[in-house]
Amino acid sequence: MKIIVTGSLGHISKPLTIELVQKGHAVTVISSNPEKQKDIEALGAAAAIGSLEDVNFLTDTFTGADAVYTMVPPANYFDQKLDLMAYCHRIGNNYAGAIQASGVKRMVHLSSVGAHLVKDSGIILAHHDVEVTLNKLTDVAITHMRPVGFYYNLYSFVAMMKKDGVIAANYGADDELIWVSPIDIAAAIAEELETSPLSRKVRYVASDELTGNETASILGEAMGKPGLKWIIIANEQMQSGLEAAGMQPGIAAGLVEMYASQHNGVLTEDYYRNKPAVMGKVKLTDFAKEFAAAFK
Repeated sequence: MKIIVTGSLGHISKPLTIELVQKGHAVTVISSNPEKQKDIEALGAAAAIGSLEDVNFLTDTFTGADAVYTMVPPANYFDQKLDLMAYCHRIGNNYAGAIQASGVKRMVHLSSVGAHLVKDSGIILAHHDVEVTLNKLTDVAITHMRPVGFYYNLYSFVAMMKKDGVIAANYGADDELIWVSPIDIAAAIAEELETSPLSRKVRYVASDELTGNETASILGEAMGKPGLKWIIIANEQMQSGLEAAGMQPGIAAGLVEMYASQHNGVLTEDYYRNKPAVMGKVKLTDFAKEFAAAFK
């Protein structure tokens, strides 16, 4: 199969590219950074250097492909001028336009847990918007991948753990948290790219289910800090902390709302209705070793 991969050599796209090439597929990786070309080619893939903002470039790159994997690259939450909804909507529209114009019939898109919600999900509303946009495509089989909380999001707590000796957020503690490794997401995407549903499909991906305190305990043991606790703080305290770190207030509010929705269980309700039959292979105990090395 000829498969197009977006996301350059990011956390998901790199292991995805490696797996697809090993399986014998002809893979083209889209990157906006010309310096990535040699690294992409070293994996056995072709490089397409261009911008996701350029619909003509996307259309040309997609044309002739059997399947395309799409994702919206992370935005800079500390950019005070960022309009996250507008950014995600624009990239979603660009993908839709390029898919329609190129005639591609198979698409796997990276969405998020909580993308089924139409309100009270904070920044996840941007993922919902992209799903709605892509679902307007006709004669295209689409899988919306909805991963849960990425392990590497835990790196955002490193400074707090060093300074205060705890993990503090407006979710966690006794809440069950669902974690996922990019490696497990990549494996699931590869499976989906090689199959084709009749029309639309949603697939959740998860690697481990643990409470916030269990998560903190595993990280603490790996770091030589046994007894590490995860404590709940008020939404207002979470908001002020994010703003103090320099985050755009609107984005901070969106994150606080998203985490509050996770705390009350609304964000993950559809996950539990459609829980994957098989969990991923990378457990938090595996990631904790990597986390501990970074903590030093």
